[in-house]
Amino acid sequence: MELEDGVVYQDDPGTSAMMSERELMPLVVAVLENLDSVFAENQEHEVELELLKEDNEQLITQYEREKALRKHAEEASGPVWEK
Repeated sequence: MELEDGVVYQDDPGTSAMMSERELMPLVVAVLENLDSVFAENQEHEVELELLKEDNEQLITQYEREKALRKHAEEASGPVWEK
């Protein structure tokens, strides 16, 4: 596509499509609005991802702590199957 004197011309010689700035502007605005919406949605997903990462780290920490406590309890009292 080429832009000359406010008119967009299609490079494909098989078509004679051309759009004026007036016709093109609503399309550009719609694309920019959609881009803004997608960008905002992406930011929301990034925030959610960070929260999920923090939850995951807390769960791993809790799991490791409980695992260590269980190991300590088993060492202190011996394995359950030996009682």
